[in-house]
Amino acid sequence: MFEKDSQNKKFSTRIISEKFSKKDVHGAISLPIYRNAAFEFPDSESIAAAFQYKEEIVSHTYTRITNPSVENLERKIKTASGAENVMMVASGMAAISNAFLSIAYAGSNIVTSPHLFGNTFSLFKFTLAAFGVEVRFVNTDNIEEIAAAIDENTCAFFCELITNPHLEIADLPEISKILKTRNVPMIVDTTIVPWCGFDARKAGVDIEVVSTTKYISGGATSIGGAILDYGTFNWEHNKRLASVANTGTMSQFSFKLKREIARNIGAAMDPDTAYQQSLGMETLQLRFERMSETAYQLAQFLSAEEKVVKVGYTRLDSSPYKTISDRLFTGNPGAMLTFSLKDKKTCFGFMDRLQTIRRATNLFDNKTLIIHPESTIYGTFAPEMKEMMGIEDNLMRLSVGLEDFSDLRDDILQALCKQN
Repeated sequence: MFEKDSQNKKFSTRIISEKFSKKDVHGAISLPIYRNAAFEFPDSESIAAAFQYKEEIVSHTYTRITNPSVENLERKIKTASGAENVMMVASGMAAISNAFLSIAYAGSNIVTSPHLFGNTFSLFKFTLAAFGVEVRFVNTDNIEEIAAAIDENTCAFFCELITNPHLEIADLPEISKILKTRNVPMIVDTTIVPWCGFDARKAGVDIEVVSTTKYISGGATSIGGAILDYGTFNWEHNKRLASVANTGTMSQFSFKLKREIARNIGAAMDPDTAYQQSLGMETLQLRFERMSETAYQLAQFLSAEEKVVKVGYTRLDSSPYKTISDRLFTGNPGAMLTFSLKDKKTCFGFMDRLQTIRRATNLFDNKTLIIHPESTIYGTFAPEMKEMMGIEDNLMRLSVGLEDFSDLRDDILQALCKQN
């Protein structure tokens, strides 16, 4: 899974020790930013060989296709995750859409939960539907319901590792057993818990999609996404990919994604973004563990407050998903929690009184952020859609940053105490 000299190293050491594909001419220990669009070749034969993939070490030709700065980030993520192939793209939504554009086809279907991030729900329900792709919503807590929804045209089962903002966890290892018997790949959005806290391959994930805007960026410095292929699915069972070549170094999925879909869609990651996120990778574990521990402390504090109706955090004993959370994650289920107040008006008043916590969307910034999902992320959905997605109007989502617990607690407390 990892290079031999990396097998015995710890998570952060592996990332920091990851070597460049080619030695920097000046010996830089952080790969410089390659902002150029094109790359020069010494002769006609060389550039032809590069475009026809005849080189032993692949050269970069054009930044929309590959770029040294982006490749460096991909190598770090491969080292962190153990994935066989990684493709960086322009956003988390680009990761999801490019992954499904690689495997879906007219007449195919996706089995998933209705409890999804708003844009993911919209992509499946509306965007892909226009191209003849059906979405089948199921209760992912019910293995039998998942199995019943699958047929010969199911191109994938998809879910979020922890649903946003519902904080539900599907039993991925058990679902994987069903999917393998039916020759269906498992695609999971794991943005909520990074690789230092969750082993996707061990849980049965075939394709992983991540918004690297979150933990990986190192403090919301940039927008990005990643698609990880663990090489664990036989794509001959997918009608779209059955005839695609398996190169030995790339599965049919990665071949289709990298050689066709990503190039034609053009959602390439910018080299400056790749540089910032490569630096973010080096402090990922430190930030994740600090943020997660503070989130747990805040969840415990909120659970004891009488004005708080409900608190969602899967490490709490009150969570119906605590057992599976403890089993899947290495102690920390991330830095996102939710809590509910009496009603929507009370939520708005509470948020307006906050002084340290910022009213903003995004997750896992260095700053703690709060948002009211029903009126923002899901604000344009019809009431019946919100009900289908399980979006409550008295719920708030808190993304915990790097501030001290006591300061965040005091800010929440003063906002609660001034509540009518």
